[in-house]
Amino acid sequence: MRLQYFGDGIRIDKYIANEVPSLTRTQIQKLINEEFITVNDNIIKANYILKDSDIINIIIPKPKPSKIEAQNIPLDIFYEDKDIIVVNKPSGMVVHPAAGNLDNTLVNALLYHCKDLSGINGRIRAGIVHRIDKDTSGLLVACKNDFAHKKLSVQFAKKMVTRKYYAICSGVIPHNLGRIDAPIGRNPNNRQQMAVVKDGKDAITNFKVLERFENHTLIELELETGRTHQIRVHMNYIGYPITGDPLYGHKKEVSPYGQYLHAKTLGFYHPRTNEYIEFDSPLPNFFEEFLNKLRGSL
Repeated sequence: MRLQYFGDGIRIDKYIANEVPSLTRTQIQKLINEEFITVNDNIIKANYILKDSDIINIIIPKPKPSKIEAQNIPLDIFYEDKDIIVVNKPSGMVVHPAAGNLDNTLVNALLYHCKDLSGINGRIRAGIVHRIDKDTSGLLVACKNDFAHKKLSVQFAKKMVTRKYYAICSGVIPHNLGRIDAPIGRNPNNRQQMAVVKDGKDAITNFKVLERFENHTLIELELETGRTHQIRVHMNYIGYPITGDPLYGHKKEVSPYGQYLHAKTLGFYHPRTNEYIEFDSPLPNFFEEFLNKLRGSL
């Protein structure tokens, strides 16, 4: 594909996204990084500012054969229609395949259950618009076609989606409400972790205390952004890590279920009808059992 730009200057990824709506900004940036997009036959970066009369060449590589297989894994389905499916993911299930973990994921289950899934992010992330961590339980929406995927992606980008979590954190939070506004990026000292870093991406988490115990606090959290490990990083940053968290929590409180973090409420505008819909999921049994144990210690 060949384009010629006429104008006063615009970022190349933004320009291509406007001219080629079938490509997302993420896909465009990936193509640039892999040198499939050039300007005047020169390799450029995603932040390149186009100049008048620049010639843009775009090569769309053939998709690599996928070994991701559909698997008959039970799904806890909260809602489903021709465009979307809302599922309650159990703790311990990875959302999509990755190196060394190509099966028993939510995507494997969705490929078996759904006849079609959106292909914007490829088969490995088929249908996936957003993710929650392996050891976080709760609600997640997937898309069955590219139309729904694009519509919902815009909502996530514009912070129009309601996402509320319940968590048990270590320590007793004295104040009833909190707002954490701290940028998150890769931990320079541990590549497996994220951290609050000066040059990280904007991240905002709001929380309120629901119940206090002797050494723990039950909180409800609402996200304004969706960074990797956001809640876990932010709560650890203010000194109240999520109980059971193997990466950011107290080592003496590691749980066989992972962190006590549950994506309880998910709300968005239906991509086809534009009607606001919201779903609420119950806490998993292991979460309730631990709460009852904490209540019994009072």
